[in-house]
Amino acid sequence: MGIEINPLPKQAMLPSSKQTIAKPMQAFQSILNQKKSNLTLTKHAEERMVERNIVMNESKWQSIATQVENAKAKGITDSLVLTDEAALVVSAKNQTVITMMNRQEATEKIFTNINGTIIID
Repeated sequence: MGIEINPLPKQAMLPSSKQTIAKPMQAFQSILNQKKSNLTLTKHAEERMVERNIVMNESKWQSIATQVENAKAKGITDSLVLTDEAALVVSAKNQTVITMMNRQEATEKIFTNINGTIIID
């Protein structure tokens, strides 16, 4: 089973300071609806991504999706995914990003109800 993660257009990845939060969220949602992906985001995760200005490229999303599949194969149901940019809580069982925060915020948090951690360099 292959995973297809497609990059966001530059305007969705790098919102200008003139854009409102609604515009990047709408662009991001429309891309998610158009593209096939085994890794999805909850509405909450999408909102956090935009609010916290978290940007990840196609390669990073591909790495996350691949590692979440690997974690699921090992019996992990809920995982913490750490990247240089963000910390994501992901349901490996449903292949869904539940929430995300930037790495600075993550250093002050305690993560519960996870049974695995994935570190992506």
